[in-house]
Amino acid sequence: MTDERDAKHALPRALQQAGGMREGVPRRVAEEIGVPEAHAHGVGTFFHMLARPEARLRVCTGLSCRMAGGDRVLKAAQEAGMPVEGVSCLAGCDVAPAVLRERRVLPDVRAQDVEEAKGDWQALMSRGGLSEESWCGHVWPERPDAEGLALDLHGAIDLDGTALRRAEEIGPERVIAAIEESGLQGRGGAGFPAHIKWKGVRSQAETRRYVVLNADEGEPGTFKDRELLVRRPDRVIEGLVIAARAVGAEAIWLYLRGEFEVPWRVLEETLEAFRGAGLLDGLEFHLHAGQGAYICGEETALLEALEGKRGMPRHKPPFPTEVGLWGKPTLIHNVETIACVPGIVMRGGAWFRGLGREEPGSKLYCVSGHVARPGTYELPLGVTLDELVEKAGGYVGELFAFSPGGASSGFLPASERGRPLDFKSLSEAGTMLGSAGVVVLNDSYPLREAVLDQLRFFEAESCGQCAPCRIGTYFLRDALERRLSAEANQTDALRNVSEASWQMNEGSICGLGQAAPLPLTSALKHFPEEFGGPEAAS
Repeated sequence: MTDERDAKHALPRALQQAGGMREGVPRRVAEEIGVPEAHAHGVGTFFHMLARPEARLRVCTGLSCRMAGGDRVLKAAQEAGMPVEGVSCLAGCDVAPAVLRERRVLPDVRAQDVEEAKGDWQALMSRGGLSEESWCGHVWPERPDAEGLALDLHGAIDLDGTALRRAEEIGPERVIAAIEESGLQGRGGAGFPAHIKWKGVRSQAETRRYVVLNADEGEPGTFKDRELLVRRPDRVIEGLVIAARAVGAEAIWLYLRGEFEVPWRVLEETLEAFRGAGLLDGLEFHLHAGQGAYICGEETALLEALEGKRGMPRHKPPFPTEVGLWGKPTLIHNVETIACVPGIVMRGGAWFRGLGREEPGSKLYCVSGHVARPGTYELPLGVTLDELVEKAGGYVGELFAFSPGGASSGFLPASERGRPLDFKSLSEAGTMLGSAGVVVLNDSYPLREAVLDQLRFFEAESCGQCAPCRIGTYFLRDALERRLSAEANQTDALRNVSEASWQMNEGSICGLGQAAPLPLTSALKHFPEEFGGPEAAS
């Protein structure tokens, strides 16, 4: 890298180590590492965890955490005089409510825990019986099954590099052929065929290439990457190495969300073990900590952040396979996608394809909300909600609605409980599988509040680059608040929702602006009575 690139890449970390955006910090850091002060200010104010360093505690106010009492925890901390604020998502929907203390996530925190801390934020601990050191939730199946599961979360960690040796034996062409035969689709939300990316990078004339791991999981309702990184780091590292050698990359960048302090440590230990066994020869590994921005889960925004800039999505084309990190061909995959690779290499593409039902492979489904055992469930891709919840111990109360794939997927009514949870079937219903973060609601939590939670999330996380997204997320949240406010009593507040949603979908350059209206538009479609009847939005 050039000196300028080194300096910009180092900027977010330098700002973090200097205490975030406190008075004088941007100027001092800019002078020390050699970037313009304006650039340091721009980056520092973009990321939540840098912009507001005075907040030492952050209580998750995502939908599942609010349903579990997150608001009570936040209020208790505020009343105790702690330096606290709400935050959109901490990837702890199954261990809700979750709280971030500095960079450490505390699972299952209660208002009583706050009271026992007696105003000392550093003394706040989780009393829910879960270890903040391991931070593992419930996963299913409860026993290892290497033959029947692609990820096998209960399987023993394999540091012998068995899949790496197999990939070396068969060579890059056969590895990519196996990926194509498997039908592996991206597990981060888009469902794009993985082999097309691999071939795209490998075919570039430019020989300097990169592989990037997207571990910036920030979709409310989603926490599977956390479980994979902590329980099967071997699968993640092996998948990255196999991918790098197949596409001809020598440098691998791992972008972990800033809250993933524990997964970071686990990955470092795993890398050291692989390195000690001589399995990483010829490859560079770099870990990069996110600083709090949901939008960086979008692949080009993540590349911008890796380069030390504000995490704003790029226009496409060109795609990252041609012009990616620092302008070089780059293969980007999320954690679950890359962790599927070792199993495919060992057992073949046909084996993986056969694990699915409607579409190829087994899939990690996250389920939270009103179910008996929230957690991460590996099941054939294409199971129904009823089948998933049966494994999760059943519904709590009567099913009223569910979000099939995180905040971006909106809401479906209980009548859709038999629809396969896969890419195609959910697309036909006007929604999406997304990250497979399923949130179940009974009638004890008002759907209108759930919709408002999601709209607030998108407004807070819009990067502001596209006017339709920046203005539209504000408009939708404001319109619903005016409709629900007894004081405002604006019965026509939702009249322009359809027009605003169309403009956001057509005028936004990334998926955030295109998906942000879905919580409201899907709720108006399926539950019009919750908003005053069909005429409310007409």
